[in-house]
Amino acid sequence: MYAKHTTDPDRAAPHPCEAWPADAPHPCESWPDNGRGFRETLDRIGDKWSVLVIGILSRGPLRFGALHQRVPGVSQRMLTLTLRHLERDGVVSRTVYAEVPPRVEYQLTPLGESLRTIVHALAQWVTDHHDEIENARHRYDTV
Repeated sequence: MYAKHTTDPDRAAPHPCEAWPADAPHPCESWPDNGRGFRETLDRIGDKWSVLVIGILSRGPLRFGALHQRVPGVSQRMLTLTLRHLERDGVVSRTVYAEVPPRVEYQLTPLGESLRTIVHALAQWVTDHHDEIENARHRYDTV
């Protein structure tokens, strides 16, 4: 299994890959079915629209229109597809209220809530390193 970290105030925080013994395969390289299931899940959960939707829904349930306004650049069709995929994967739930007109709300399921910290950390990393990435792209493109 994976090694557990001990909290030692004199030692710097370990690199995440230190959690796996050197003689054991990293989880990214040790999936059955040649990694197909891993790639499919990562493709769904890690795509740009899913990450944005999960991040925005982490603040609470929203109706489609409100969610559409908050996800920058997404079309209605792409938001609909993203929500369907996330619902199918058990990350988002859709609740229809018997009202006239019908009201539909989307919210994270407990499985979706378990992604909250990961999505927030990813969003913070992108925010913190945006300028560095843009500069690197510029240097690469001008060579």
